[in-house]
Amino acid sequence: MTFDLLIALQAVQVAILWLHDWVPLGRLNDVARVQAQDTRARLIRVTLIQSVPFTIGLALSISYRQVHQPVWTPYWLWVSYLFLFTGELRTWWAPYLLRPEPERAARYQKMFGGTHTFLRVRNGIAPNTLHCVLHAATACTLVTLALLTL
Repeated sequence: MTFDLLIALQAVQVAILWLHDWVPLGRLNDVARVQAQDTRARLIRVTLIQSVPFTIGLALSISYRQVHQPVWTPYWLWVSYLFLFTGELRTWWAPYLLRPEPERAARYQKMFGGTHTFLRVRNGIAPNTLHCVLHAATACTLVTLALLTL
């Protein structure tokens, strides 16, 4: 049951990471505004860098679930999801809660200003709902990994 939850959480994150800059999801994202801020080549590069490791992790988890190999899968998951969560904290939550980053806030306003959020603006930033779902799934993934491996 817990391993199935881990796979489901990873699937949600992989879907968000691959799609959020490319496929319109109503008020959860604004593809046109995101694509107006970066070149297509940069968006492709960023999508690959942020998505491929977690897609590999998901594939490894599914394989591990079925045949219990490779044995280093939990380490891959721990390292990749700790990096992801650290990045989420650094790029969204630290500027939101702790220290203003006016340049980041201005960029995020251009990219995400029209998307749905349930948090009030703080330091010029309000993490949008889709990013909150991603970040919550990452935190839950780490808790689930802890339950499975510690």
